[in-house]
Amino acid sequence: MKGKKAYSGMHYRFSPFDILVYGAMIFSLLVCIIPFLYMLALSLSDVKAILHNQVGLWPSGFNPAAYQTIFKYPNFFIAYRNTLFYTSVGTFIALTFTILFAYPLSKKFLWANKILLKLVVFSMFFTGGLIPTYLLISTLRLTNTPLAILIPFAITPFNLIILISFFRGVPHEIEEAALIDGMGYYGILFRIILPLSTAALATIGLYYAVFFWNDWFNALIYLRSSQYPVMLFLRNIVNGTMMIGEGAGSAEGNSLGIAIKAAVIMVSTLPIIILYPLLQRFFIAGLTVGSVKG
Repeated sequence: MKGKKAYSGMHYRFSPFDILVYGAMIFSLLVCIIPFLYMLALSLSDVKAILHNQVGLWPSGFNPAAYQTIFKYPNFFIAYRNTLFYTSVGTFIALTFTILFAYPLSKKFLWANKILLKLVVFSMFFTGGLIPTYLLISTLRLTNTPLAILIPFAITPFNLIILISFFRGVPHEIEEAALIDGMGYYGILFRIILPLSTAALATIGLYYAVFFWNDWFNALIYLRSSQYPVMLFLRNIVNGTMMIGEGAGSAEGNSLGIAIKAAVIMVSTLPIIILYPLLQRFFIAGLTVGSVKG
């Protein structure tokens, strides 16, 4: 009880370094959240308020016309369903391939381990280019199929290297004890290594999910219009509203186009923003793993 009273009576004093750190954190938070709030207010504001530049961080004259314009498109929800499919299935495939490739490469006794790692690093900086990649995917008959989005981008070298480093940080004694007990490497991977790698897997899974969610250029090249993800669909809506506004030559048309752009930003980023807090603790642990020893 005395210890609790003594502790409760203590007053923490902020040093100049603490003030500097907290100030930098608050500034970074404001830099990220103010544009987001402005886009939200812009998407819900009245066209006249946008025209007269009267929109701040709060909507001026509530008007959901921008969202109604987006939602009235018949293929919008189909595109959203496509994106959910590409993101969920693509993240699962990417994690599976990355795990199965990273675990063997984490073993230094593996034959040609250094050569394979050098090839992985080489692929980070040098690629075949757009036309050879398209010819390859077309030759494999993956165009106009979801596999054109899911398979070629299943392994990212950067994520692969992160997972290799994490697997190497797992104590070798655990695997040696499992091998002595008769467990094979597949059993070690799925029963021991993966449960210990939750933070790293959540971090890499978030990276992959963001990539598949935001990807639109590859869909434009390889897929049909009925298979478009929501990012590409919203991009076409924005381009269409820009052309309509410029063709009409009216200020209200241009203001509605600005509101639609803001609504597109909100619709496209909100799911990832909702997903991030759910994985935040794993994400932070995955980024800091291996930075502190002992």
